[in-house]
Amino acid sequence: MSLKDLTWDKHKIAERQGFVKVLLSGKINPKFYSAYLQNVMTCYSMLESCAITHGLLDGLDDIKRSGRIQDDLDELDHKKDNSLFVPVVNEYLDHILRLSWKNPQQLMAHIYVRHMGDLSGGQMIARKVPGSGHSYQFDNVDLLKQKIRERLTEDLADEANLSFDFSIALFQQVMELDIPKYIDD
Repeated sequence: MSLKDLTWDKHKIAERQGFVKVLLSGKINPKFYSAYLQNVMTCYSMLESCAITHGLLDGLDDIKRSGRIQDDLDELDHKKDNSLFVPVVNEYLDHILRLSWKNPQQLMAHIYVRHMGDLSGGQMIARKVPGSGHSYQFDNVDLLKQKIRERLTEDLADEANLSFDFSIALFQQVMELDIPKYIDD
């Protein structure tokens, strides 16, 4: 069974979250989107830093998103606001650090969930969000997907499902922020 098959149920739950509907509406409020990006950039920065330390991103140079997420935040003129951080971000950072110390190969499960998601749905999302959507732009989508798939094994399934749980919690907690979700028409 493939990793995709072993994580399909969690993937579907993540796709059905209210945040995803707002994201894909084409009417997401730039301030709300910036708050999401601020949270997700923190997650990507830690994940990518740990993955780089262990050589997991060697040969995947264009996969790194944290700098591109920062480009999106800069374009949206976002000022970092600690009141916009949601609790699951700290839980995620702690988890990624523990993995990095104890079982770094499991970080690939998080690369699979986060980065493959960007590779797969990013082109559509980039057309729906405010700004240029730098974080969803890749030089060679098909080649990157192939290179990532070559590094995936079925034994990453439990960790990938946990990564989906973190993503779902992030979507839910961002939706609870007191920021208008949609642009007024």
